[in-house]
Amino acid sequence: MRCFCISDDPDVLTGLRLAGIEGVLAPTKREVDAAVSRAAADSGIAILIVTEGCYALSRDRLDELKLSSARPLVNVIADSRGQRSGSDSIMRLINEAIGIKF
Repeated sequence: MRCFCISDDPDVLTGLRLAGIEGVLAPTKREVDAAVSRAAADSGIAILIVTEGCYALSRDRLDELKLSSARPLVNVIADSRGQRSGSDSIMRLINEAIGIKF
């Protein structure tokens, strides 16, 4: 079992390749969708690492994969510019769930 990365940021892809994780640069929705399809079809990929930018491009497809498939596990990470703040940030969801509002 191995990890695979789909990134729109070459710095993230380079760093993960240095750590021994294969990946592909996919700056467009079409390329992200194609890479996700290839990763989902490969039975050797256990963890799919996706940058926030790629996740934003193909949110529906990746959410479907997260919910309907046991493999690969989809993990969304920040790119080299840092975490993008948004209304669906996990920290915001946790804070709202426990009653903390900013």
